[in-house]
Amino acid sequence: MTSGFASAMTSPVSPGYTRSHASRFISSWLPGGSCRLFFMEKVQGEMEIERWERSEEISDAEKKVIQETWSRVYANCEDVGVSILIRFFVNFPSAKQYFSQFKHMKDPLEMEGSLQLRKHARRVMGAINTVVENLDDSEKVSSVLALVGKAHALKHKVEPIYFKKLTGVMLEVIAEEFADDFTPEAHGAWTKMRSLIYTHVTAAYKEVGWAQYPTATL
Repeated sequence: MTSGFASAMTSPVSPGYTRSHASRFISSWLPGGSCRLFFMEKVQGEMEIERWERSEEISDAEKKVIQETWSRVYANCEDVGVSILIRFFVNFPSAKQYFSQFKHMKDPLEMEGSLQLRKHARRVMGAINTVVENLDDSEKVSSVLALVGKAHALKHKVEPIYFKKLTGVMLEVIAEEFADDFTPEAHGAWTKMRSLIYTHVTAAYKEVGWAQYPTATL
């Protein structure tokens, strides 16, 4: 990850996990690393007080940068989505509690081969694609992300903090996999995009009266 992007990331990087593809991670996995990660994640969650965020306006030029970058990412959407989810679950193992199909998987290669995980990766990437395609339609963006937020609050009971962590991992992976496209301008535009997603999703949590917000128990 480039130095200019580091300040936007809130997720810790697991031991040896410096690339998004699972098969490149296996050889450097440290025994007991997942336990240390869980402890680090728990401490971070206990120390961090989340606040409601107000997203910055994305300019027309930044929208164009986001859409151009995303067109290259989405051309390989399933593999990129799987890489994002694997890193997310490795860095934040407690997130797997919400997924009964692969909650007990610890091996990144096993996750990579999971049809359920691939299906969820396509769903995540599809939702982001809808937002990116409709950046000029604020009502559509708000509607799509409100549906995502309400479903995860009411049906899946997912702590909203995980959206911040997931979008952080998403930007980290994309910045690595598409480094040539991630100029400083692209970094700034995608940071605003991340904030936009998190703001709308957590607004939906607030609307339905999510009692656990703003703190999260990890």
